[in-house]
Amino acid sequence: MHVFDETLVRDAIARELKRGGQVFYVHNRIKDIEEQASMILRLVPDARVTYVHGQMEGDLLEKRMMKFVDGDFDVLVSTTLIESGLDIANANTIIINRAHMHGLSDLHQMRGRVGRSNKKAYCYLLTPPVAGLPSDARKRLSTLEEFSDLGAGFNVAMRDLDIRGAGNLLGGEQSGFINDLGFETYHQILDEAVQELKETEFRDLFLGDPTQRLQEAAGTSAPKECNIETDLQVLIPDRYVSNVSERLQLYSKLDRAKNAEELRKVLTSMVDRFGPLPPR
Repeated sequence: MHVFDETLVRDAIARELKRGGQVFYVHNRIKDIEEQASMILRLVPDARVTYVHGQMEGDLLEKRMMKFVDGDFDVLVSTTLIESGLDIANANTIIINRAHMHGLSDLHQMRGRVGRSNKKAYCYLLTPPVAGLPSDARKRLSTLEEFSDLGAGFNVAMRDLDIRGAGNLLGGEQSGFINDLGFETYHQILDEAVQELKETEFRDLFLGDPTQRLQEAAGTSAPKECNIETDLQVLIPDRYVSNVSERLQLYSKLDRAKNAEELRKVLTSMVDRFGPLPPR
């Protein structure tokens, strides 16, 4: 992440061209994209520069893109349309101008356009002075700096959820820590919260919901949580099921059992797989 500087742009492009590579320069404003191409040509006179954007005629757009793929151009100045799966092994430097204006997923996708070969790739995020950026923009940019390894997409997505505040679905103090809860538990809590809202605050909105009508006709509602306190150790012994992952799956199945019949099916399955149940 760098403050926009023409010297930095010139050196980054010149370094890539010196090793025989090509450069993406992303500028997501069609109004002055041609001026950006002229600036690059002024900074690096020997570079062969072209530009593309989504409002160009299809034939011209395709022609310029194919020439870049074939190596007839050194620098492609483009809007974010390059994020859609463009794969050019010889392009291993990308410069994203006004990076603070892009979403985290867009930045991650565009960063993935380089490094498609065995050459070291470079991604430059150009912004105004960092001190003047909004808090969310700084968080997005720092996330990309933190998660730059191969396969970091999941971490980026989780941080994006946190920045957007998706976890507030369950209340003002909840921050969506799915990693800590586990996906199934998180999903169960979310379902219970939604059902509670359907039955209370937003009851009138769901009067036409077939599931809701059936429950009301039967005089039932979503099952409420029941806590049982006991001094007994309620667990599956590791001598009975040695694999930790298997035990966790069994706990999950037991937790999802809604009645005695479903519970008997789970226990029958356990006996069939692991032998007689251990003594209580």
